[in-house]
Parts: sequence; structure tokens; C-alpha cells
Amino acid sequence: MRYGRPSYDMHNYDPAMTRRRALLVVLALLLLAAVGGYWWQRPLLLTATGYAAHNACAVENISGRSNSEADLPSNPLVPLLRIDREEKETTASLLGVLSRQKAIYIRGYGCTLADEAPDAPTPGDIDEADNPFAATPEPDLDPAVADVLAYAFGDDLADAEQQALGTRGVLVVKDGEIVAERYGDGFDAATPQLGWSMAKSATNLIAGRLAYDELISLEDSALRSEWTDERSAISIEDLMTMTSGLTWDETYDLGTPITAMLYLEPEMADFVAAQPMAHLPSTHLQYSSGSTNLLCDALSERSGIPGPSLHHELLFAPLGLSNAVMEIDGAGSPVCSSYLWATPREWAAIGQFALQNGEWNGQQLLPTDWMSRSTTAVAAQGEQRGYAAGWWANLQADGTLRYPSLPDDAYFAKGHDSQWVAVVPSADLVVVRLGFTPDADDDRVVTTIERLLATG
Repeated sequence: MRYGRPSYDMHNYDPAMTRRRALLVVLALLLLAAVGGYWWQRPLLLTATGYAAHNACAVENISGRSNSEADLPSNPLVPLLRIDREEKETTASLLGVLSRQKAIYIRGYGCTLADEAPDAPTPGDIDEADNPFAATPEPDLDPAVADVLAYAFGDDLADAEQQALGTRGVLVVKDGEIVAERYGDGFDAATPQLGWSMAKSATNLIAGRLAYDELISLEDSALRSEWTDERSAISIEDLMTMTSGLTWDETYDLGTPITAMLYLEPEMADFVAAQPMAHLPSTHLQYSSGSTNLLCDALSERSGIPGPSLHHELLFAPLGLSNAVMEIDGAGSPVCSSYLWATPREWAAIGQFALQNGEWNGQQLLPTDWMSRSTTAVAAQGEQRGYAAGWWANLQADGTLRYPSLPDDAYFAKGHDSQWVAVVPSADLVVVRLGFTPDADDDRVVTTIERLLATG
């Protein structure tokens, strides 16, 4: 046998076959890169399809609107989304195949991202007569106030700018009476609208109800059985004021806790409870939707009231909020951070209840110092200056005003896309602003309140 350099039979060499093989190798590498890229980006893609599925399900089943696409933010993935509807299930995917997420509609509890509907008690009946705003006739507008509402809706703007402003409803309560309201096309006084983080302010009120009944204390700690480390020192007040010290990132981006919680985790409170500590409790303010969901879990456990029933029993029923819906997660727990729907007049009732310091229809339902304490800005170091306990205070901890044109006693419920309930006790004023404003540089809310105050 002879050894040496191999010889090649050039007569059997096929250039076309070689090129095909090379092309197949390249295609295989591209396919592997695409698959790898997809799995790397899959959490972000599931965020998009989860948002789309929940949005379409809730807008159509809770609000009764057929144009759910109007509530999708600008995103390059939007043209790739496909929405499939089947009875009470809504599925969103990319190109009809990838990153499928399903939202299930449950009467009384809105839409849940889950493969199967979680168990939830049948919600009790609510008498809307307990909400004095529910049947109030539409008021005759004072011309000066009508001008302010025209400004709030951007009547002075070009069509594109007015659309970007996106105002869908403005309602004004003065001295306990509705004095002005106006709605955008496709919306009216009976249309439930999503408040996003205004749900945190509503959750503050149910905590106040439980505190009034002495079922909880703000100082309660040892809130989870698995918290045997420094997390055992976290109190209910720490969760309300976002000073728990738990690691969190509220940025809506790939791999952040907030997107994982809302779109990837069926049991949101458990996910939040498993986060490690970044700071000692009560020392650092880190805005965290997770804290509010964990708070509701603690309120349910301490009070013995099932999570899905917390808002129904403690807020919706006594205030007569018959259209309000607090949505639940895949485990049947309320998403207290983000998913409260209510009509404009119901949002106004929530603001008026806070303004009246917890008195409603002649009955005191909150501790008399609850709202004062809940609207005092947190002095801890960290982010989000002006945050209090589910509410935002105009008077910040350092004595400056967040909005110098507004009174120092003003406080606010605020949510994504410029949802506002503004309360000004010194003017006996509540202003509700609802809309879809992801892109406008100025939502005009503060200047609208300023102009309303100027009308007297």
C-alpha cells in the first residue's frame, strides 16, 4: 500500500453539486441563526403577543368595542400580529404561528393570559344606585369650562396632533357634582376604560377598608411563609410605598421583571415574592408593579377574603361601581397593579371617595387619617420622587411641588398612556382624564387642571 497525497479524479468533480452543497450549508447556518435568534428574543415576542391577546380580549369583552387595534402602541411587530377569536378565547401570534398567547374572558373578571381559565367565585350583584354619579344627567356646560374641555381634547390642533393627544374622556366633579364631561368618538359615560397603574390607587383604598376594620395593620410583616431571610421584615406599608427593597425593574424590555410578570408568569405574586433583596426594607423607593400585586396577595391572606373578591367586596359594592372589573392572573389572583377597568363616572367616584376622606353615603369606610398618610410623599432615597402610597403627591418630600401651577394639596392616580384621576381637596375638585397617549409630548392634563381651577 502506498501512502502520500490523495489524488482526485477531476473527471468526477461537479461544480454545480459543490455550489448546491455550499448553499445548503449557508441556509442551514442561517436557519440555525434564525432559530437561535427567535429563542433569544422569545420573551420579548411573547410580551408583544401577550399584550395583543389581552388587549383584544379585554377591549372587546369589557369595553364592548370592536377596534382593539386602536389600543396597540407603535411597534414594528404590530404588522406581524395575527389575532384569532373563538367564543371567549382570543389568541395572538406572530404570522399566525410563532409566540402564541391566549387570553380567556371570564365574566366579572375580564381577560386572563392562560391555557385554561382559573377558578374564581361568581361576583355578587352591585347596586349602581350607591354611586351618586351613575344616573346624573349630562350637565349643561359653562362656556368657560367648555373651552377648557375643548383644549383638553385638542380642538385647536391639526388632525394628526389631535389623534396623538388621544383624549377619550374628561369628567369634572366640583363640590360633589358632575359639572362637565366630554367623550371622544366611540366612547361615552358608560364605556369602561383601562386605568393601568391607577389600579394601585384603588388598591390603596381596599387596604384602607381592611385597616378600618382592623383586619390588617400597616406594620404587619412576615407576609410570606418562605420569607425566612431579611425579606421577613417587609411590611404592608413597605409594599404600598414601593420601599420593600426587592429587586425590580419596571422597564418594559427583554427579560425585565415587569414584562415577565405580566406576560410570562401565571402566578404573579409568587414570581415577585421570589425576587432577591436589593436594599433593606423602608430605605429605598423602587417603583414596582410587582409590589402592588404582592400587596393584594398579603391583603387576601390576612383578611381571609379571596383575592378575586377583594375589590368587589371592599370597593365596587360600597361605591356602586357596577361596571368596574379587576382582572385576574392565571392563578386567579387580582392584577392589582395594572388591570382595573371602570367607566369615567366610576373613576370619578373613586376620586370623590378619596376626596371625602373615606366617607360614602353617610358611612365612614376608611381611617380618618388614611388619605393624609397615603398622599404624603415617600422620603426614602431612590426613584420616582413624589410617590406616596398608591397615589402621587404634588407636594414632594423635599418641600417642592411636582407641578408648581397646582395647589400643594393636590394628589393623583396616574396610569400608563396618560390616565389620570386628579384630586384637589382645597378646590373640592376631582378631574378624570382617560385616553390613549403613547406618543404625544404633552398630554395637556396638568394645564387642563390649571385652567379648570382658574374658572372657579
